[in-house]
Amino acid sequence: MTSTCPLRVITAAELDAWARMVTTTYGQDWIEGGLRNAAASIEPGRTLAAFDDGRIVGGASVYGRVMTVPGASVPVAGITLVAVLPTHRRRGILTAMMREQLTGLYESGGEPVAALNAAEATIYGRFGYGVASHVAEIQGDKRFMALRPGTDVGDGAIRLLDRAEALPLLEKVYDVARRDGVGWVDRSERFWRARLADGERAREGGGTALRFAVHTEPGGEVTGYVLYRSQGTVVRVVEVVAATRQAYAALWRFLIDLDAHTGLSYDGAVDEPLKQLLADPRAAHTTVVDNLWVRLADVPRALCARRYSAALDVVLEVQDPFCPWNAGRYRLRAGGDAVTCERTRARADLRLTSTELGAAYLGGTTLASLAAAGRVEELRPGAVAAASLAFRGEREPFHPSGAAFPAF
Repeated sequence: MTSTCPLRVITAAELDAWARMVTTTYGQDWIEGGLRNAAASIEPGRTLAAFDDGRIVGGASVYGRVMTVPGASVPVAGITLVAVLPTHRRRGILTAMMREQLTGLYESGGEPVAALNAAEATIYGRFGYGVASHVAEIQGDKRFMALRPGTDVGDGAIRLLDRAEALPLLEKVYDVARRDGVGWVDRSERFWRARLADGERAREGGGTALRFAVHTEPGGEVTGYVLYRSQGTVVRVVEVVAATRQAYAALWRFLIDLDAHTGLSYDGAVDEPLKQLLADPRAAHTTVVDNLWVRLADVPRALCARRYSAALDVVLEVQDPFCPWNAGRYRLRAGGDAVTCERTRARADLRLTSTELGAAYLGGTTLASLAAAGRVEELRPGAVAAASLAFRGEREPFHPSGAAFPAF
């Protein structure tokens, strides 16, 4: 369906009207300046709106970030605040905005990869996005949580600081940790401001203000931190970042030992080490859900931007009806830091769509599992196994919740 509502980038004067449309779509009450955190971090020149008779009825924005991928980092377009008023659904507006964004990335030579957090799991697959990382929603019963005997927590100390004292320390630790964390993104001042926003919505209805606990080595070096808040008898852990395994263990011991709390919740990595630290791993229950969805806006540039865990020489036949410039055959060759991806007429080894490439891009979702589901077709025996191994990373990709593309 072709939309009859024209699209264009908004002006600064239209920001409040655009924000009002977003909050209405998300079922929230409008609060004057209610998108102040987003307004401070979005790029107006990359914020689209759809208009009907001069009124904003839909919109979407892009954050330009740098994301850690296997063996490297890559510029990524963070798609956020995607909304269409309920009065204007099924008119092709969402499709038009998605196409406008991806076409713009490709034609401008912008970020080769787009990523987003999907409010609904059935929306973005048709635009070529695939589930590239998952999150483990961890619920712990602190009455039964204790670290394994002999766990090395180092000789450091944990201090509670106020926001102003903590922020420069958080920035340093995060910047070290995110360079090895596939799925993590850079975080400049404006994104720290959004990440640490602490209004009523962020407090999840009745929670306390954010607390800042920092782990310091005997020599004074800061090697970890945790952001958390209390909600009744539950410790809501917002973010745990550690540069050493000892700091990681010490921070979790601190959280487990907090008085007056019997529960703990945290959105962590699928292979979060916490359960391996516990004497009783059943004291922490996990529910795994999709997290980051990835889309290759420019297939050869994106595939060349990351590294591979094993030598690879494979011909991919890529189908991409939504972004036809990506369709065709590519020979992907990788060995160490040398990676090439070029169009070819050679016989294909694997046939797949851009959705599967996006899903496998961060090294979490495997090509082998996609092939087992009938979503990747093996045309040369052994090609799935070889490519699946090469695309895998050392750890499961993890995108810290709310860290990349803050909405409010």
